[in-house]
Amino acid sequence: MNTLLFSLLSGLVFGLGLIVSGMSNPAKVLGFLDLAGAWDPSLALVMGGAIGVALPAFWLARRRTTAILGEPMQLPAARRIDRRLLLGSLAFGAGWGIAGFCPGPALVSLLAGQPKAWIFVAAMLAGMAIFELLAWRKGRREAVPAA
Repeated sequence: MNTLLFSLLSGLVFGLGLIVSGMSNPAKVLGFLDLAGAWDPSLALVMGGAIGVALPAFWLARRRTTAILGEPMQLPAARRIDRRLLLGSLAFGAGWGIAGFCPGPALVSLLAGQPKAWIFVAAMLAGMAIFELLAWRKGRREAVPAA
């Protein structure tokens, strides 16, 4: 029960932070990404603040085996930069640059009733489904021995 409660609280704080910082406003995000036009650097402060908060938290997390609520600590272990990571990053950046949303702000905007967020979230879910289908087909193909 505590895990669910803290998950909900963390999501609410994260969503509130996205709203207060302007990350859920596609126009502000696109203004930040438009380096050659009317560049709005204010989101750089948001990102710098996020890094400032995350660095000590990750430093502490790496020294623990369990989370504060007792769950096993699960941190990313992969360090390899491969084709999948690069293509995924490219798709993420392209989607962010075209729509002005990334997944977290899109979900916050969806709950706020922004129509563009509905389109973005639908496209995001379709992309996730296509990825899962391709991964399933690849795994199925690799599991079948060659004739």
